[in-house]
Amino acid sequence: MIAAEALAAGLDTPTLCELAGWPRNADARDIREAFEQALTESGTGLPERGLARRHALRRMAARLIAGEIALADLVTDDWWETEVQTAAEQAFVALIPQCDCCVEYTLGLDQQTWEAQLRNAAFALTSSPPIGPGC
Repeated sequence: MIAAEALAAGLDTPTLCELAGWPRNADARDIREAFEQALTESGTGLPERGLARRHALRRMAARLIAGEIALADLVTDDWWETEVQTAAEQAFVALIPQCDCCVEYTLGLDQQTWEAQLRNAAFALTSSPPIGPGC
């Protein structure tokens, strides 16, 4: 989907066109390799991993607010390990437990309170100044 969005935004490379047609269940290593090739073809480099994670964190918060992802999806991919630099990022990450069964144990919050605080933190993160281009 990201490849198709990049094409729609005007980034047009042969590998990106190919990648846009791949199925969602394609091998992650193949996707990454093709994506890096598409970036090379366009003269765009990959951001540093920490910065990329911070951008992804902000996009995930926006998707949460839009109802595109479930709260349980937040406990995947070790988001709680993301190195943050702003208060808004810290507030959001602090509410992401290591597993969805441990909300009350690790955060000391009941499910309803956690959901409300997480949505508020997501809104604060997406409303905060962007950390750089593309975010």
